[in-house]
Amino acid sequence: MADYKAPLRDIRFVLDELLDADQHYASLSGTEEFNQELRDAILEEGAKFSEQTLAPLRQSGDQEGCTWSEEGVTTPSGFADAYQQFVEGGWPGLSMPEQFGGQGLPASVDLVLSELLGQANHAWSMYPGLSAGCRETLIAHGTEQQQQDYLLKMVSGEWTGTMCLTEPQGGSDLSFLRTKAEDNGDGSYAITGTKIFISSGEHDMSENIIHVVLARLPGAPEGTKGISLFIVPKFNVNADGSLGERNPVSCGSLEHKMGIHGNATCVMNFDGAKGYLIGKENEGLKCMFTFMNTARVGTALQGLNHAEVALQGAMAYALDREAGRSLTGPKAADRPADKLIVHADVRRMLLTIRAFSEGNRAFIHYLSQQVDKEHRGSEEQQKEGSAILAFLTPIAKGFMTEVGIEAASHGIQVYGGHGYISEWGMEQNMRDARISTLYEGTTGIQSLDLIGRKIMADGGANFGNFIAMISKDIATMDAEFAEPLQAMVKEWAELAGFIGAQAGKSMDEIGAASVDFLMYSGYVVLAWLWGRMGTLANAKGTDDIFYKGKVATARFYFDKILPRTESHKATIEKGADTLMSLDDSDFEALAAL
Repeated sequence: MADYKAPLRDIRFVLDELLDADQHYASLSGTEEFNQELRDAILEEGAKFSEQTLAPLRQSGDQEGCTWSEEGVTTPSGFADAYQQFVEGGWPGLSMPEQFGGQGLPASVDLVLSELLGQANHAWSMYPGLSAGCRETLIAHGTEQQQQDYLLKMVSGEWTGTMCLTEPQGGSDLSFLRTKAEDNGDGSYAITGTKIFISSGEHDMSENIIHVVLARLPGAPEGTKGISLFIVPKFNVNADGSLGERNPVSCGSLEHKMGIHGNATCVMNFDGAKGYLIGKENEGLKCMFTFMNTARVGTALQGLNHAEVALQGAMAYALDREAGRSLTGPKAADRPADKLIVHADVRRMLLTIRAFSEGNRAFIHYLSQQVDKEHRGSEEQQKEGSAILAFLTPIAKGFMTEVGIEAASHGIQVYGGHGYISEWGMEQNMRDARISTLYEGTTGIQSLDLIGRKIMADGGANFGNFIAMISKDIATMDAEFAEPLQAMVKEWAELAGFIGAQAGKSMDEIGAASVDFLMYSGYVVLAWLWGRMGTLANAKGTDDIFYKGKVATARFYFDKILPRTESHKATIEKGADTLMSLDDSDFEALAAL
């Protein structure tokens, strides 16, 4: 398989040339002295760790997987050692508050590191990745005592964290949640129930694991309104901060799954485990959304990561492998065949992967700057950042992961039969990528969130503000990008209005149109970013191969990728009739045939 190389040149282009990172850092509270030079030092060290320590464990970790025993779960060889290096390097606390032992850097710096870690080794990166959301939840909703008890060790990386939502009978529908919480009378609660699909739920990489668990108190309202949130540590914590007795929470089994074999996906059993309420009773879902929103941005990033892995592997192979002759005549007459790169269809796949990888890099790092604004900006910046994040997060999570899978598939295809063989790493990339459209809310759930909560709930006001914002950018773009994008943005707004009108006839119209609308939205957002990048690169001059490649990829995106929106538009306008023409009983009869 191709050696992983951190894409630092493109990351710097996005952060410094497209998004003006220095100006961004200077506008935030508490990071005025942080700058490109300091960030680049972090980038370089993160790249070394990712390339030299994590990437060599990606394939072996997949082959070895995790091992369950009654004593606990053992991660693949090298995973625990790599985590200790990660902790010793001070990486877990990059963006955490200094009062808890962190370095107080912008959250966007953490996301840059997360990109490198996830590309080098998706399964490994999930162990520290889940901890980030757990920490954010405690910072936002925990009491001072809870923060004192847990955050210092979590920020240092000595302890890790999880989120425990899903149960066997409910899946994504949390209204079916059955895990119980009973008051012990001493400020703690006894948590009893079973959770499934818990990533990093049990492992040997940290001395304690802090579970954030959804459960119901006695007499709580039915449905999601009766859910509370609890801290449940693997080992109880004594008053002096030392570890106490083992809590009755354990991994009952490991899931046998398609990919990310190096990450422990656990069935977790809570047998009267001691837990502590986070926030108010019956407001657990509200608190958990802090964790879920962090996780959704992190999952969107995985779409970029799998596209980048596919790009590096497929490019290396296409530039080395000889097969067939160019349709316009031999390009290497002294060789028995030309290299794959001469073939138009291979270039189509490579440019598609590149368009999604580099376009989604711009998307995710733009989002991360909004997170910075929400956390550290002025009152006006906080309002703007929150509004943009609310609107774009379901698009990013749904769209980026879907096209990440497409990019991974193209990565296999470029290799031909060799792509299906394990040694090249492309089939692992495809298997690992597949989970990203499922956890933290499927694409269907993200699409309903986009239309229902992010557009229709406020009458499209936030959507309209975003369109107005990008329309200002369109006015500064080269005409070859501005003209098609302006027409697309107008159509985007019209489609939202069409769906809203159709919903007045039947709410099934929303469900029928939702995924197509989300994908349409993703293609438009990427067109906005590619229009900006193409214009910027054009102005730099194409004598530099980096900028020449950027302009060529922007043009490819507008010519060959953006027209996909026409299909989504046509599908939306056809409505729900054909989807709903069969009754439930008809499906039962068909299944019985």
